[in-house]
Amino acid sequence: MSLTLTASEARRTALAAQGFANTARLRKRRPFDAALGRLHVLQIDSVNVFARSHYLPVFSRHGSYDASALDRQLWHSGEFTEYWAHEAAFIPVADRPLFQWRMAERRARDERSGNAAALAPVLARVRSQLAAEGPSFVRELENGPRANRGPWWDWSETKRAVEVLFAWGEVVTAGREGFQRRYALAEQVLPESGLGVVPVVEAQRSLIAQAARSLGVGTLADLADYHRLKTAPARAAVEVLEAEGELIPVTVAGWLTSAGKPERAWMHRDATLPTRLAPDALLTPFDPVVWFRPRAERLFDFHYRIEIYTPKEKRQFGYYCLPLMVGGRLVGRIDLKADRAQRALLVQAAWQEPGAPRHTPEVAAELLAQAAEWQGLDEIRVSNVGNLSIGNLALPDRNPAPLKP
Repeated sequence: MSLTLTASEARRTALAAQGFANTARLRKRRPFDAALGRLHVLQIDSVNVFARSHYLPVFSRHGSYDASALDRQLWHSGEFTEYWAHEAAFIPVADRPLFQWRMAERRARDERSGNAAALAPVLARVRSQLAAEGPSFVRELENGPRANRGPWWDWSETKRAVEVLFAWGEVVTAGREGFQRRYALAEQVLPESGLGVVPVVEAQRSLIAQAARSLGVGTLADLADYHRLKTAPARAAVEVLEAEGELIPVTVAGWLTSAGKPERAWMHRDATLPTRLAPDALLTPFDPVVWFRPRAERLFDFHYRIEIYTPKEKRQFGYYCLPLMVGGRLVGRIDLKADRAQRALLVQAAWQEPGAPRHTPEVAAELLAQAAEWQGLDEIRVSNVGNLSIGNLALPDRNPAPLKP
């Protein structure tokens, strides 16, 4: 017999699992461990309209901090690496072997398609150069003028080869400069713990278990999406984890299938249900709270789509809208841009959902002030686009010292 959760209980369970239960300022020693452990996957995105996406989940949960300290832990501690874990993402080095099956699948797919054969000479050259020269940028690996471009985002053959080797697991990221990856052979920079192989069934079961810990409560689709597993292996993993008692079947009020029947869901045995949890936050579009759009709609009744790739004249809300959480509910979205030359935070549009709390404008104003301060901006400029009236904002006279390593 499964447990029954109300919609509110499911939201609180999910937010607690995502690290919103403890929103105190970060500890000075090992400050990011709790947030990174909760998330497991920290998605990377190149868009830098307001702030790089991987910085925002920590800010959303803990407020202002020194981003360079997070950089040091992610890129220079030896504890994290990059791979296609959800999309491009940081993951613990120790968990990289859980994705070896994905690396093998990508290699097999490239071999079947002929892509591996077509790139074979370039792949061999890149391997040889990295072995001889160590970590390198693509520009340092180019062989002659970069005129020979392929169909992949105008990539050169060298860039294509490096990305293929990255997908296969032969090459890893050895830091970045200006957000450009420096590449290295995996064995040049990773410890033995990051080079192992875990049998595919065991690995996928571990990933589903981790997804359940990070989500708190979720459907099969939620659990599969977290690390981008296919439905069949995800279902097989859930069945074993349920039999072992790690996943507990639950029924959530309002979670229905397309046929109108209660949708099957599971809660991790370590999940907590706070009696009250009502955080306020600005979220990146790539936060696990919202990155799987069907889950965001089911949990928060919040229909969200990022409009970066939508033609300007067809955008409904704005180019880079950050979901707005008030009292643990997603009730709005704010299109932000950091004008670093003018040291200003531009609120290009601000919207609230029907039924948003009356104090939503005040919460939004406070969060925007925190965001501007975090980014080292001196003023906030608000447009009159949207139905969330924030008014003219002045930054408060406060300057808490940012977290130092």
